[in-house]
Amino acid sequence: MTQTIDLTKYDLNFQAPTQEPERQYYFMAKAQNYVAKLTEELKRKPTCCVTTFGCQMNSRDSEKLVGILELVGYEIVDTEQADFVIFNTCTVRDNANQRVYGRLGALKSYKKKHPNMKVALCGCMMQEPTVVKKLKDSYRFVDLIFGTHNIYKFAELLVDTFEKKGMIIDIWEDTDKIVEDLPVERKYPFKSGINIMFGCNNFCSYCIVPYVRGRERSRKPEDIIREIKNLVKEGVVEVMLLGQNVNSYGKNLESPMTFAELLREVEKIEGLQRIRFMTSHPKDLSDELIKVMKESKKICRHLHLPLQSGSTRVLTEMNRRYTKEQYLALADKIRKEIPDISLTTDIIVGFPGETTEDVEETIDVIKKVRYDNAFTFIYSKRTGTPAASMDNQIPEEVVKVNFDKVLKTVQNMAKEQVGRFQGQVMDALVEEVNEQEAGLVTGRLSNNTIVHFPGDVNLVGKIVNVKLEECHGFYYIGKIVE
Repeated sequence: MTQTIDLTKYDLNFQAPTQEPERQYYFMAKAQNYVAKLTEELKRKPTCCVTTFGCQMNSRDSEKLVGILELVGYEIVDTEQADFVIFNTCTVRDNANQRVYGRLGALKSYKKKHPNMKVALCGCMMQEPTVVKKLKDSYRFVDLIFGTHNIYKFAELLVDTFEKKGMIIDIWEDTDKIVEDLPVERKYPFKSGINIMFGCNNFCSYCIVPYVRGRERSRKPEDIIREIKNLVKEGVVEVMLLGQNVNSYGKNLESPMTFAELLREVEKIEGLQRIRFMTSHPKDLSDELIKVMKESKKICRHLHLPLQSGSTRVLTEMNRRYTKEQYLALADKIRKEIPDISLTTDIIVGFPGETTEDVEETIDVIKKVRYDNAFTFIYSKRTGTPAASMDNQIPEEVVKVNFDKVLKTVQNMAKEQVGRFQGQVMDALVEEVNEQEAGLVTGRLSNNTIVHFPGDVNLVGKIVNVKLEECHGFYYIGKIVE
C-alpha cells in the first residue's frame, strides 16, 4: 500500500470534512466501524471479491477499490461467493456488457440465499443510461451503482450501503476533479500502473470511451513524480504510465507540459529501472517523444501504436485524423530512430462500409510495419457513437472472413518479428513462477515479449539477463546468463 492513513484521528461525532481527500478518510473511518460490527456478527472478517473487466485503467481503479476495502477491514478473496462482490466494468465492446449481465444472473440466486450480501457495479458500463435503466428494471438486487468519475468517493458510497436501504445510484456525467493520496493495494509488489491523465478528447466515431470517461484531465507532474518515488521506496522497479492518449498529457495543466517532458522527469527517479506507457495516438506522437525514447536508458523498447484500419477512407470515417501514408511514415521514422523497437497495434475489422479493398489496405500496412503483435477486434456497435447509426453495417459472415484473413497475416508477421532476437541476451523482469511447467519462471523483456526459463520464486521481481535460446512463436525459452 502506497499510503498510510491514520483513521483513528477522525471524530465521527462531527460532520464530514468538505475538502478531499480528508472527506474520504472520514468515511473510511466510518466504514471501518461498520465493518468491525459486521465482523462481530459474522464471527470472522467479511469477505469481498473485486472482479475487473477491461483495460489497465480499470485494473488501476480496482487496486484503489481494494486498497480502501482492506483498510476498512474486508478480506479480499477470489470467489464471488463473498459478503461483498464488486464488478468494475468495461463497455468498449458489447460482449463485455453481456459477460457482466451473465455474472449478475449467477449472483442473483446466491444472494437470495444470502440476503445480507452486497453487490456493487462501477466502471465505464455504468456511465451508459440504458445500462442503468436495465439494472433498475431487471437487477433490483444490486445495492450500489457508480461510474468512472466518482470512484474516489467509494468510501462515502460504501457507508451509504450500510446506512440506506434499496439500490444506491451515484452517476456523474463528467468531472474535472482529481483526488490524490487515496489508498491503493497493488497486484504486484515490483511493478505498478500510474494514471497520468483521465478521459479522452478524440471522439473516434466507433468509440464510447470519451462519453463514459469524460474529457481529458491531466494529473500534476509533481503528484505523479511523488507517487512513483513512493512506489520505488516500496520496491517497484517498473511503472506503466496510463492514459487514453498519453501524447495529449499536460495540455490542460495550468503550466502546460508535454508527455516527453514528463518522461524526462520520471527517468530521473533513482531506483526506477523501467518505464512503460500506453496508449499513444498516432496523430500526435511527436519527434520530441521519439527522441526521448531513443536516448532513454529506462524507457522500454516497446510502443503500442493503434492503427485501427489501413484504409485512409475508413480512417476518415473513424475520425482518426491521420492517413495510411502518415501512419506508415511515422512507423518508418520510429524504426529508423529506434531499430530495436517492438511495435504493437490495435486493428478493427468490420467497421461500417468496410470493403474487401479496405481490408487489403489494412493487410498491406501490417506487412509493411511488421508488428510484433496486434490486438485484432471485430467492430462492436456501441449505442451513442456516430458509427452505430452509419449505413452499411457489415454482415457477420463477411466480417468473419475478413477477420480471419487479417488475423492470419498478423500471426505470421508477429512470429517472424519476435524470432529476430533469437540467440541474443536481453534483460527480463521476472513476473511469476510458471504455472504450466515446474521449475520455470516467466519474465518480460523490455520489448514486451515473454520468456520462460529455469528459476524459482526467489527471482520474482528481479531483472536478470536471459539468453533467448528457442523462439516459440510469441514467446521464448531461455536461460539465465551471468
